[in-house]
Parts: sequence; structure tokens; C-alpha cells
Amino acid sequence: MEDNPADVLLIREALEEHSILADIYVLSDGEKAVRFVETESKGLPEPDLVILDLNLPRKTGREVLQHIRASDRLGKVRVVVLSSSDAPRDMEESFRLGITKYIRKPSSLPEFMKIGGVLRELLVR
Repeated sequence: MEDNPADVLLIREALEEHSILADIYVLSDGEKAVRFVETESKGLPEPDLVILDLNLPRKTGREVLQHIRASDRLGKVRVVVLSSSDAPRDMEESFRLGITKYIRKPSSLPEFMKIGGVLRELLVR
């Protein structure tokens, strides 16, 4: 769940670079994400992983995360926060709400590509 098209492209490239084949659903704002969690995801396979930005328009990533955790269907899905925030409060709150990993968005392309390796490790666990 990411609102920045450039970041979505980089995430896709990082996944491809690490040979992660995945169906990817991109939800560009928090309201769409909540609607997906509550109704639109029914009938789709349970995701292996959710990548969530905290700074989404319309509803925050924290609000989306609360809906994910409250969902009977998606409540146990691994969630990785990928955020530009390095504020301790954001990290603590995210872990309190049950995320699997918190990754600060890197500023360089080589560092961003390494995210694919981190996600691969989470997926093979």
C-alpha cells in the first residue's frame, strides 16, 4: 500500500532483482486499502506479505494496519512497513500494532534494491 508511483516501481524492481515472483496489488490511499482489507480481498488468495507505507492519503498506514490486524482473514499476514519516517514513535507504534519488520526508505538505488533481499528472507521463513 503505497501512494508514490516511483516507490512502487522501485519495489517491483527490487522484487524482480531478487527473483521474487508475485502478484502485486497496489493501493494508493488508505481508504482504498481499508476497503480492500474489508471487502475486496475476499475470494483472492491470502497474501504472503503486505508492504505498507505509514504516510498514505485519506487514511494513515496505522489505520490500515489496525484494519488488517482486526480482519479475520488477513489478521495474521506478515506486514512490512516501508516508510520515510525514522521517528522512534512511528517504529514503536508500528511494532505495537503487530508489524513484522520496519524498513526506512533508502535514498539510494542500490540500497533500495537490497530491500528485495530482506523481503525474500521474510517470505522463505
